[in-house]
Amino acid sequence: MADETAKGTAGFLLEMGMLKRAKRSGWWIAGVKDPETIAEHSFRVALIASVLAMMEGADAGKAALLGLWHDTQETRVSDIPHIGRRYLDAASNEKVTADQVSAAHPAVKAGAQRIVEEYENGDSLEVICAHDADKLECLIQAVEYREQGCSNVQNWIDSSLSKLKTASAQELAEAALNMTSIEWQQTYLK
Repeated sequence: MADETAKGTAGFLLEMGMLKRAKRSGWWIAGVKDPETIAEHSFRVALIASVLAMMEGADAGKAALLGLWHDTQETRVSDIPHIGRRYLDAASNEKVTADQVSAAHPAVKAGAQRIVEEYENGDSLEVICAHDADKLECLIQAVEYREQGCSNVQNWIDSSLSKLKTASAQELAEAALNMTSIEWQQTYLK
């Protein structure tokens, strides 16, 4: 590997570290004082995407990969709350990704662009599962914040719930809405 593409690829990986520090700013509108980071959100989106894909009979690895990459552009354009998008003309995620990997190894450059292009424009079951995972993660996070005393999250729950497309995501959302965030452990403590 040429020294320049190694630096370009390593630079991209260092840039992705910003996602571990950058907060999901939309939660501040709901009054959450210390919201999750973009990386924390993306981790659970990838996991949920794989679970939904398993339940829907799709490729779990592909769905997880799409979910993992879905917000990588936020190192450059940040996490813009939906209300803020009314006032901005942001570059497309495909354009941001192309810039992010422009100096990377050719296979990384092509692969990253293909993944983001598919997430943004594809219609496969894996893409649908990844999009549902993004919404379901938001709903689950809102349920957790509501339990912690933040009462202004109902709009996030309602909006996320209304956008779910797969039967599996809808079923999991209903289950999550009817349990506490620690209820899962009761199965194992009996």
